[in-house]
Amino acid sequence: PQVEAWLSTRPAELAVLAGGWIQRLRDCGDDVLELMHDGQATACVGEVAFAYVGIYARHVSVGFFRGAELSDPLRLLEGKGKLMRHVKLRPNSAIDAPALARLIQRAYSAASAPAR
Repeated sequence: PQVEAWLSTRPAELAVLAGGWIQRLRDCGDDVLELMHDGQATACVGEVAFAYVGIYARHVSVGFFRGAELSDPLRLLEGKGKLMRHVKLRPNSAIDAPALARLIQRAYSAASAPAR
């Protein structure tokens, strides 16, 4: 309910774009929990946050808390921080959706893996 309420307050074009990727996060597995954190829809497995969707003035970001560790052969990920990376999505701009979906799956799989 919190995520839907948040989406309803955002510009429609961006909310629709974000909503599709939020659904992709939900669809990763039955163990995915979602919450609002720092104004962004955040997906977790247990207590491990693995991805988020944020809506900004002109774009949507799909971000990864440990994105620097993800295999990204198409170099979709942006950012220079120690761990976090994101992909910027703009309405009416092409994105390699299957490649972004693979990044989401990799992040989910890493968050789901037993601690070593």
